[in-house]
Amino acid sequence: MRRDPSQSPYGQPRRRGFGFNPRLLILAAFALYGLYYYFSNRTVDPYTGEKVLIDKNMDAREEEAMGLQAYQEILSQERAVDPNAQISQQINTIAARLVDKIDEVEGALAEEHGQQPKNFAEGFNWQVTVLDSPQANAFALPGGKMAVYTGLVPVAQNADGMAVVMGHEIAHALMRHGAQRMSRGKLEQMAAMGAAAGGVDPGIQQAVFSAYGVTSQLPYARDHESQADEVGLLLMAAACFNPDEAVPLWERMAANAGGSSGPEFASTHPSPESRIEHLRSLLPKAHEYRDRFCTDPAAKQQPAAATGSY
Repeated sequence: MRRDPSQSPYGQPRRRGFGFNPRLLILAAFALYGLYYYFSNRTVDPYTGEKVLIDKNMDAREEEAMGLQAYQEILSQERAVDPNAQISQQINTIAARLVDKIDEVEGALAEEHGQQPKNFAEGFNWQVTVLDSPQANAFALPGGKMAVYTGLVPVAQNADGMAVVMGHEIAHALMRHGAQRMSRGKLEQMAAMGAAAGGVDPGIQQAVFSAYGVTSQLPYARDHESQADEVGLLLMAAACFNPDEAVPLWERMAANAGGSSGPEFASTHPSPESRIEHLRSLLPKAHEYRDRFCTDPAAKQQPAAATGSY
């Protein structure tokens, strides 16, 4: 009887050696490129002293162009308030005071962290438009384009409250949070492509990315909000606004939202309680910045109601 050559003398299949799975090589290639991208695009943020991920191929002009495009799209869908209207003039005055203190605040924070200021926003063409909408909101885009919705006015109540929100939004643009999110998005896209090309089970992919969202992506977004709260508060204080208005402002914002923000761990923003506690802890430093950089002696002596009236 002839023996099947594929069988061992004991009737068991012969081992043909370990097979190579090319998908593992694909996964490894994506992982290595992701690591290279991450470490080669790290830079120090002068406002926080932390290393952040920003694609080095993305410069100020590119960010400004994207900001301008987004701004024009929003304006095409919203109704702008007459720039000569009183509320437009008042909000533009607040913005001008905040923008005037950007270099001093960045310089002070950079020095605090042992860094040199980068003055990334030096060439920004700051522009504020008031939009007629019930939204209690505002935004600032890369390049300096800003908008304030009229629904924010009754919630802010005064110029100090408005300066808290506008300072927060300006801080996002100064710290390049948009560029940071885009760069992180590239890494996330690489991971998704690598997992798909590497044949990772879709169910496992979904579970991993869901866990990533809760443990990394959402905390990352909340960190950006807290950073903007801090830099924005210091900015408005340096511009002679009263930082004591920050806590009541965010209390009113929380009340206006109806308390429906959901649990903090599932949100891109800190809970109102966490935000208010953080702002309270920053008030001593904010008053130091007000004493240091506010060059209007009359404003320093006025109470919040006087400095805050529209």
